[in-house]
Amino acid sequence: MSEENKTTQRRRLTGEVVGNKMDKTALVRVDRTVEHSKYHKRYVRSAKYKVHDEKNELVEGDKIIFEECRPMSKDKCWRFVKKVS
Repeated sequence: MSEENKTTQRRRLTGEVVGNKMDKTALVRVDRTVEHSKYHKRYVRSAKYKVHDEKNELVEGDKIIFEECRPMSKDKCWRFVKKVS
């Protein structure tokens, strides 16, 4: 196989922008529902990711799709893909 035919599957996540005060970086919260192993009650767990936003176009409250990429800084290894309505 040649190098140009190889494509890697990158993880894609959907989340909500909760902060955009950094330059070219947005803070995105991703919520997921988890069920307790013993009591079987569902609850929400959330994680925050720093996402690279080259044009500073994201504002708080936007729903976005972002994907994994090479590390851009100590904490930032995600790239903005597109907005979801």
